[in-house]
Amino acid sequence: MKPRCLVLDLDGTLVDSERLNCRDYIEFIDEITDDEETLTTRYRGMRFANIVGDIAARYGASLEDDFEPRYRRHMERLYEAELVANPGVRSLLSSLDIPRCVASSAPLKKTERALEITELDEYFGANIFSAYEVGAWKPEPDLFLHAAATMNVAPEECVVVEDSEPSVKAGIAAGMQVVHYQPDRRKAIMPGCIGAAHFDEIAIFICNGEDAI
Repeated sequence: MKPRCLVLDLDGTLVDSERLNCRDYIEFIDEITDDEETLTTRYRGMRFANIVGDIAARYGASLEDDFEPRYRRHMERLYEAELVANPGVRSLLSSLDIPRCVASSAPLKKTERALEITELDEYFGANIFSAYEVGAWKPEPDLFLHAAATMNVAPEECVVVEDSEPSVKAGIAAGMQVVHYQPDRRKAIMPGCIGAAHFDEIAIFICNGEDAI
């Protein structure tokens, strides 16, 4: 089925932010002993609150009440210096003839700022949805269902592109066509979705429908 709407994750999908997020944890929390790659693998697609809880338990870190706002201010400065769109993203978005939106587990303000820094904001307008709006985080399907309803399309008419297992599970649970974006092919593709290592492959799938990759 050729899709009528494209739903895109932010972190690790549209933008190369997962490694920056984890570098920020390392720079901000002295107790962390693992490297950036280890943290990125461990925390890809996880909710911020769950990551912070795991860091506190795993490394014995004591995080003050104002940790989150300080961390996010520090992260924005890192984004301004280094954040980039993933290869092929801009080409895909500029060639699309169907509506598209962002559905992210991140706060709305963070998502909007990341899109602004990478100059991807022009492709989405107000079609940016956050798990904080619906009060449910991936792998629950609520955010994707909310996005589809707001975009006025049925879930099965949507293609969702995600880079993490929890998010892929959310897309499948929502009844959407799912592309698991893995530029490094780090894991086996989950059943019920299609794998892609580059956005050029995703463009082929969107244009031709199922089994194009």
